[in-house]
Amino acid sequence: MMSNENKIEKFLVEAKTQTYANENGEKVSSSRLNSKDYEYKKDNMIYHDTYFGGTNFIGEEVVYIDNKIYWAMNYHGVTFDDSLGEEAMDKALRPALMKVGEDNIIPVRGPKEFINGEYKYQFEVIGDLNYFDGTETIYKNNKKIYELKCSGGLIK
Repeated sequence: MMSNENKIEKFLVEAKTQTYANENGEKVSSSRLNSKDYEYKKDNMIYHDTYFGGTNFIGEEVVYIDNKIYWAMNYHGVTFDDSLGEEAMDKALRPALMKVGEDNIIPVRGPKEFINGEYKYQFEVIGDLNYFDGTETIYKNNKKIYELKCSGGLIK
């Protein structure tokens, strides 16, 4: 039988590749004023991602098992060059996030590294799904244009 941690890892990979990271992911109704929301359900698990903003944003992801909160992550991202905002998201961030779970780090954002043309995505994380802190960075032509901080873990 699969442990809850393994179930959560597998479920997070599925949920993340079906929501924001996926250019075809469909938003659901806003849960709060001016929020952008995504939801994914499978069996007895629900993933919900709510965020505010665009090139500078803040948000939270939660996973429920049997309608009880089990895991959560908060995140805050800043784009340093507004002229590259959506381009950076489309060419670096979303493609990198679609690769979640493809390497040996916990599946809370993307892989350790992803390169797409002049864009380079990097993610460093300390900890495991129980408790973690991470930093996501995007460079264009070796100049840092974006950074995200995230933290989260199990909810008890």
